[in-house]
Amino acid sequence: MPDALQVLSDAHWLNGLLAIGTISALSLFFGLVVVWVSRKFRVEGNPLAEQINQILPQTQCGQCGYPGCKPYAEAIAKGEAPINQCPPGGEEGIRKLADLLGVEPLPLNDEHGQTKPQDMVVKIIEEDCIGCTKCIQACPVDAIIGAPKHMHTVIADDCTGCDLCIPVCPVDCIVPVPAPLPTTIQRMEKPTLNALVEAAGQW
Repeated sequence: MPDALQVLSDAHWLNGLLAIGTISALSLFFGLVVVWVSRKFRVEGNPLAEQINQILPQTQCGQCGYPGCKPYAEAIAKGEAPINQCPPGGEEGIRKLADLLGVEPLPLNDEHGQTKPQDMVVKIIEEDCIGCTKCIQACPVDAIIGAPKHMHTVIADDCTGCDLCIPVCPVDCIVPVPAPLPTTIQRMEKPTLNALVEAAGQW
């Protein structure tokens, strides 16, 4: 009887090893398949498109006719779009793109909007906000926070001034305002008279 138990025990042990070995072999096989497929069908990025994308302002406003800055950059790199369709980038952006691509600068295409003379963001008139969340859905950079049926507000430091939220507001409570100064700005203190006298004495 002990011999029969030993045989059964050895059989279970061998079956366990066989199962582990089978699973390991299958895992290795599928892992190799995944690696091969990823290398075979890998899509190489376009270095020129990346350089163009770095020049674009990353407002993701869609005024250029593309859903964001990267698709527009890829279209420029492929020669499918001109360099003058980005109002937020303005004339300076067009000049940088022209320098990169070695082409002549073009005037901004008015069909895509006008360059703003001053950096602008938007502000929500909070007492008029009904919490419909339509502006949140329209914002391409998630600069608006709020909850359904509750007041929304704009994070000014994240707002790019694309104005996409303005036309979707059903109560017209979103208005453009001048962009605030950066919160990290450092202002030098004016020197005192004593400090000027001491500095003059060191000359």
